[in-house]
Amino acid sequence: MTHEAREKWGDALTYLSAIVIAAFFLTPLAWLLSLSLRTRQEVFLGASRFIPKRPTLDNFAQILSDPTFLLYLWNGLKLSALGGLGCLLVAAPAAYAFSRFWFSGKSALMMTILAFQMISPLVILVPLYRYMSRLGLLNSHFGVTMVYIAIGVPMCTWLVKSAIDNIPKSLEEAAAIDGCSRFGTFWRITLPLAAPGLASAFILIVILNWSQFLIPFLLLNKDAQLPISVAIFNFAGTSNASSTQVLAAACLVAVVPAIIAFLLLQRMIVGALTAGAVKG
Repeated sequence: MTHEAREKWGDALTYLSAIVIAAFFLTPLAWLLSLSLRTRQEVFLGASRFIPKRPTLDNFAQILSDPTFLLYLWNGLKLSALGGLGCLLVAAPAAYAFSRFWFSGKSALMMTILAFQMISPLVILVPLYRYMSRLGLLNSHFGVTMVYIAIGVPMCTWLVKSAIDNIPKSLEEAAAIDGCSRFGTFWRITLPLAAPGLASAFILIVILNWSQFLIPFLLLNKDAQLPISVAIFNFAGTSNASSTQVLAAACLVAVVPAIIAFLLLQRMIVGALTAGAVKG
């Protein structure tokens, strides 16, 4: 077999694998879309009919006209955005220090920060609940936001450090010669130049926060404070077959925005994740 033939077979297998993986993940979404477009009567047909005979958007109209559902969406967006903003406020100075300063144990500390990212939230649920209870931060968006920040800071620090690493030090040295302080250089030179990396890190953290379930489920009990992920879970536990189509529509409204945001901004996100991977 010639080299060109091997390359063609390799490309074909790559595309085939991509199609299989895409089908694996898109099939549940397609089934969810099918359910959300059905009437109450068609839900009982189950898998016997994938395409609804009389598709309707009434289920989406029902949930989007419900003030309570809109409140759940707002809660999820607020917690996600505040968590992402808090991550940047904490991670940006830390990333600058790791990128520009040398100190003993720097590499070990960076690896320790990365190791914290590998800890599953399931491991800390019980001590976290007791800790937040003693601080009086249960049923508080502030408490949930603080936990979101703590979870997201390790990844955000690495992403922002990669962005800062790609900024020439000569620019900061020129600013220092002109009399700019270290903080002034960080604020006026480094952060503006690292803005694409900061934006990518923020978007990625917000998407991850949007999908958070365990933390708000554990720390929030009041219905008016719940984000959309927990609210849908609670609704699913109390619904029956007659409301399955409404539940499916709610799930799509909760999931699709994150997917669309990732697809539209995937170049920025991938760029943030791979920044610094190639040197020289």
